Order: sequence, then structure tokens, then C-alpha cells
Amino acid sequence: MKDNKKDIRALSLQQLEAYFYSIGEKSFRARQVYEWIWSKNSHSLSEMTNLSKALRAKLEEDFLINPAEIHVMQRSKDGTIKNAVKLYDGNIVESVMIPTAHRTTACVSSQVGCSLDCTFCATARLTRMRNLTSAEIVDQVVLIDKQSREYHQMPLSNIVFMGMGEPLLNYPAVTEAISKITQPQGLGMSPRRITVSTSGIPKIINKLADDNLKVKLALSLHSAIEEKRNRLMPFSTKFPLSDIIKSLQYWYAQTQSRITFEYIVWDGINDQKEDIDALIKFCKKIPSKVNLIQYNSIEEGGYSQASSPVIEAYVSLLEKNGIVAKIRKSRGQDIDAACGQLANKH
Repeated sequence: MKDNKKDIRALSLQQLEAYFYSIGEKSFRARQVYEWIWSKNSHSLSEMTNLSKALRAKLEEDFLINPAEIHVMQRSKDGTIKNAVKLYDGNIVESVMIPTAHRTTACVSSQVGCSLDCTFCATARLTRMRNLTSAEIVDQVVLIDKQSREYHQMPLSNIVFMGMGEPLLNYPAVTEAISKITQPQGLGMSPRRITVSTSGIPKIINKLADDNLKVKLALSLHSAIEEKRNRLMPFSTKFPLSDIIKSLQYWYAQTQSRITFEYIVWDGINDQKEDIDALIKFCKKIPSKVNLIQYNSIEEGGYSQASSPVIEAYVSLLEKNGIVAKIRKSRGQDIDAACGQLANKH
């Protein structure tokens, strides 16, 4: 047996074809293996029964598969499911299934820990250990699809990259995972049902626009006043709002897909008329809508949700200015599965 065997899922279809050519096999074998891996989501080389036993033995000699597996599953009283997903090296990430009457959404992670330092988010307090591979991202989706079918009798319908980590700082793996999820030989999901949520990295937003994956884009904003946003999200001092809006305008010019701004309103932080006015001005620079997200408290966070009249004032003034605004209530709070609460307590 060879040491340090490579996970076969790290190979592209072209690399698989080259491998089979190198061992004297026909190239169509690569497509057979590719289908087992990405369409049937097989985690066992030995079960690829349209290959000969000798060829399966050769694959097992040269490769392995390192599947991500559910380590702990928690179910909320509202139907939300949070998974602590164990990776091959023992690291843990968390993913969440959020059900409604007619659809289920997977919230998936892209990094072990997080690269950023948002002061209101539990995940940001974790050290970034490493980026996930594309296969580990796909595994989260496949696991949640199975849970959706088991507990809600429907397939997974939507995916959001809003779990642990900043997806644009793991760009190659995230975009490769999206390709695997959307391609006919993979899960065959529509890219329009996938949302990539970022805290705002202009250069990579531009690249995402150029690559035109046809996904949706959301930006974690929380204040359109530079100084306040920098206090909430200290890393953003490197990425001024003026640069972010340019990248979002470029995104829209390339994709014709409007932006969703994710926005939490905190008591005493961004709950004044000047905050609403700044958000309205910012939204008018780019076709967009606003999701006002319920704040989910974290240990020693020091923040509290703004009052209902303040939230309603945001909605009212945004709508008066022709900007779509929705209040997004959190799900899974009783199991720490809501936005900003993923902290690997397991």
C-alpha cells in the first residue's frame, strides 16, 4: 500500500483521463469514476461496480476518498438542523439546514474557523485552521440534502455560503464546489439557487463577476458609515466602502444580478436616522435589496438587538425610497445555529 495517497476527488475529469491513459485504460473509465464521485456521491472505490475488480484494486492502491461525516447532529424545536461535520484530519466545521414549508436551505462553511474579525460573530473568534477542499464543501451539501429528504420529504432547494469562514478567501475551492454542485454530472442544482455571502473583498468580487458562475451575491454590510463599519468589522479598514461599491457596480454590470445587503441593527450602534439615510444612499448606487437580520447574541458579545420601532423605521424609509427590505427572523437559536453563532462548541 502506498503512503500519502491522494484523495481521488481532488482530480479533475481531465486529470482522471490522464491517469487512466497512463495505466493503459480507456478514457471513458474517467467519466465512469467521475459519475460515481460527483453524481452518486460514492465514498467507496470498491463499490464502483462497472469497473473490473482488478481496476478497482488498482484505484485503491493509488487513491483514497476522505469523506466528511456528521459528528454531532442537533435538531431545533423550529425544525432547523445543525451539523458538526468532522473532516478527515479531525477538524470540525458546522453546517445548518433551514427548513420552510416549501423549501430547505443549506448554510455551508468554507473554512475551518474564520479569517476575519467581525466583533459581533462567534465564528470570528475561532482561529482559521485551514481552507476546506471543494469535496468537503460538496459533502456538506450532500449530507444536508439527505437530511432534507429524510426529515422534510423534499430535496434540498437552496444553498448559502454563510457558514464558517469567508468564502472569497477560499475562492478556488468554493467555485470548484459550485461547479460540482451545478453541473449535470454532479448534483445538477441551478446556480441561481446558490448565494455567496461575503464581507467584501473588492478584487475577488470582480473575479467572481468575470467568472460569471450565475450565482447570487450577498454582502455583509451592517453600516454604510465607514467609521462605524470599521469598528464592527475591523478588517474592513483594508477595503473602503468606495472600493466595495465599485466592485458591486462591476458585478452588476457583468451579471445583471442585484446585490443583497445583509444588515443587523444594534441598539446604540447603528439605530439612528443618520444610519438609515447612509444605507439608503448606499443602496441607490447599485440595484439591491436589504435583508434586516435578527441579531443572535453571543457570549461576551456586548451587543443587543435594536428595538422593533427602529427596525420598522428602517423598513419604512427603505421602502419609501424604492428599496426592497425584508426582516429575516433567525432560526435554530436554541441550538446556536443562527447567523453569527457557529462556534464549534463541540
